[in-house]
Amino acid sequence: MTVTRFAPSPTGYLHVGNLRTALFNWLIARKAGGTFILRLDDTDPERSKQEYADGIREDLEWLGLTWDREETQSARLDRYAAAADELRERKRFYECFETPTELDLKRKKQLNMGKPPVYDRAALSLSEDEKAALRAERPGHWRFLLDQERIEWNDGILGDISIDAASVSDPVLIRGDGQVLYTLASVVDDTEMGITHVVRGSDHVTNTATQIQIIEALGGTVPAFAHHSLLTGPQGEALSKRLGTLALRDLRDRGVEPLALLSLMARLGSSDPVELRSSHQELIDGFDLSHFGAAPTKFDVEDVWPLTARYLHGLPMAEVASEIAALGVPGDIAERFWNVVRENIGTRAEMAAWWEILSNGAEAQVEAEDAEFVRTALDLLPPLPFDDTTWSNWTAEVKAATGRKGKGLFMPLRKALTGRSRGPEMADFLPLMQALPRL
Repeated sequence: MTVTRFAPSPTGYLHVGNLRTALFNWLIARKAGGTFILRLDDTDPERSKQEYADGIREDLEWLGLTWDREETQSARLDRYAAAADELRERKRFYECFETPTELDLKRKKQLNMGKPPVYDRAALSLSEDEKAALRAERPGHWRFLLDQERIEWNDGILGDISIDAASVSDPVLIRGDGQVLYTLASVVDDTEMGITHVVRGSDHVTNTATQIQIIEALGGTVPAFAHHSLLTGPQGEALSKRLGTLALRDLRDRGVEPLALLSLMARLGSSDPVELRSSHQELIDGFDLSHFGAAPTKFDVEDVWPLTARYLHGLPMAEVASEIAALGVPGDIAERFWNVVRENIGTRAEMAAWWEILSNGAEAQVEAEDAEFVRTALDLLPPLPFDDTTWSNWTAEVKAATGRKGKGLFMPLRKALTGRSRGPEMADFLPLMQALPRL
């Protein structure tokens, strides 16, 4: 059974970078008919907030990325304590007492000597009396004792990875205040929940190396790891500076369609072209993790809007009926209204502007050189209601009266009736008009 997880910290709202990780793990589980777990990494009681946890669920539900189980790390503290005890028994866990300032001085000294800034394991040489004396002054933190050998795995995206554990500091797993840190909690959860595949950002590669040793020390099975490239901005700039504007809830509020965003994210950074998908099943069927590369992946939010518009253009009336009814569009013309405006909107919210023009009349847009022509044309316009022949009959009459033709005839009339230079076919638009433009 394939089991994957998405493990966000409820310390903020989800953004496009988080989405990439969530989507890949969801697609792998769904393609294999497996299990997808939502796991809230909420061991930091000060930064974890209920509003963020609720926001994570809302965003995933909006995207249709449903989960089979939900877990919270704050409910599993006893499991982490048991794992810590086991590591102590196996002599793989040791207590340290350096302050952040002392550790920083050590790092600077090592760098000045041209050495890698790796923890020197000074705590291992402390006697029991020395430890007791230090405990009286300050709380101790706990590190995992790495076997200083090469750690190797075949990464699902990066290929063969080999990291020398001697070049990595023994990771702190429990802080001095007793807080269990991500590395221990994640390992225990992945092991006990039977996680088979872990896909996450390439900034976790070194972390993965240490986790592999911890998993093995606890007698667990190492899952298949894959590390996707990190997203950058459109010019290759760090995306982290812009994530505040790329929160999923903000994109939703701006009118992005879920499947448009998912279609982009399911292919971005792969050798496959971005293609709009009309269903989650199409996303699942077309996903192949091996097609993704290691190079930084450029993300431009502007790429989402054409996909959103194309998605809307293909929607059947049934998908938007309730929204059209909420605008006040009469039921007898609702479907015709949708068919007329669907290819002229970029988001669902734009339907309202077209109904406003049809129901209350547009603010006419008339160029100075067209003023007399428009007045003449409107004098020839028959009274409401219009029918399917009104546009052709009226423009023929205006052409005969003014001598205008082509764009010089049609564009000023469009702008006068709709207040816009672009829009639906006027022959289809006029029969829906409930009011004349305001000059």
